[in-house]
Amino acid sequence: MTDNPLDVIDFGDGQPSLSLLPVDALRTAADHCLTRGDAALLQYGADQGDVGFRESLARFLTHRYATPVSAEHLMVSAGASQALDLVCTRFTQPGDTILVEEPTYFLALEVFRDHGLRVVGIPLDHDGIQLDALRDALTRHRPALLYTIPSFQNPSGSTMSAARREQLAEVSREHDLLIVADEVYQLLDFGTAPPPPLATHVHAARVLSLGSFSKICAPGLRLGWIQGSPALLEHLLQSGVVHSGGGLNPFVSGVVNSLLDLGLADAGLDALRGIYAERSAVLCRALREELPMATFVEPRGGYFVWVQLSSVMSASQLLPIAAAEGVGYRAGALFSSRDGFASALRLSFAHYDEAALLHGVHRLARAIASYSTSAE
Repeated sequence: MTDNPLDVIDFGDGQPSLSLLPVDALRTAADHCLTRGDAALLQYGADQGDVGFRESLARFLTHRYATPVSAEHLMVSAGASQALDLVCTRFTQPGDTILVEEPTYFLALEVFRDHGLRVVGIPLDHDGIQLDALRDALTRHRPALLYTIPSFQNPSGSTMSAARREQLAEVSREHDLLIVADEVYQLLDFGTAPPPPLATHVHAARVLSLGSFSKICAPGLRLGWIQGSPALLEHLLQSGVVHSGGGLNPFVSGVVNSLLDLGLADAGLDALRGIYAERSAVLCRALREELPMATFVEPRGGYFVWVQLSSVMSASQLLPIAAAEGVGYRAGALFSSRDGFASALRLSFAHYDEAALLHGVHRLARAIASYSTSAE
């Protein structure tokens, strides 16, 4: 960062800093890929994705998940957002009800609105989505699907317990409920792995797990995957967009195939986990020192800290005051299906180095002090 006070530190940026993007590793992988001279990489691809890439990805996930993953259960996507849009296209109709965690990823809510879906929020507790509330909603609404972020949830940073994951899979079997698990943060722990992903239940429950190289490598790749049973994947593969497009992102998947085979994806991911752990610790320490009145749970992975301010404060009303101080964030109401969390805000530690994080929290503390003074 620079010391220019006019530089805005925007904690709303849920993306890595430019310094963390693996330019050299991707150059090496691209050279490795292209020197094979396989012109098919530049042709339309297989609908499910290149089998060689899916086999390499399956080996990578088998190692990282510590549970077997088969290429047969993987489909290539153009990132998790495109995958979610495709799932909505193939498994819902306008007017359908879907269930989400409360709070949930705010841009997923935009995707659901684009599809004309009615969104019902289910509250979280310290173990994840509340099953009693979920069962009640299943009885009242007959939803098309449940969207969940099990590990290092966006925005709350919480992680669903192993027992709750097993119980959720059982609910899926009992009610024939499609679970769409956004597991893009599953591999971003800070030293203690979360419970096995919901992807491990694709054989026995209606689960589609979404993964992405955006969080573990580089967002601009626009490359991800969907893990599910062959029957669920086949329904996705009947999409006109998939047929017409000749698969999704075949050239980039070829480059990332080399990244995986050369061990560069593993090395890059391990480096990111260490850096994000350090940045998270810096941000949380600064919050404790500068905002002692705020409450939050220190994350064990992912990108975000979910901060609760005094209940009399409005994070949305605070935003322009914060902007004047040169700091930004995402207000909590964005993450609610029913205009909740007015006094909460989401801060990302992924985009800034330690010095910028400290400056940002200091600016945020000044903004809150100004807000509190003006409200008196």
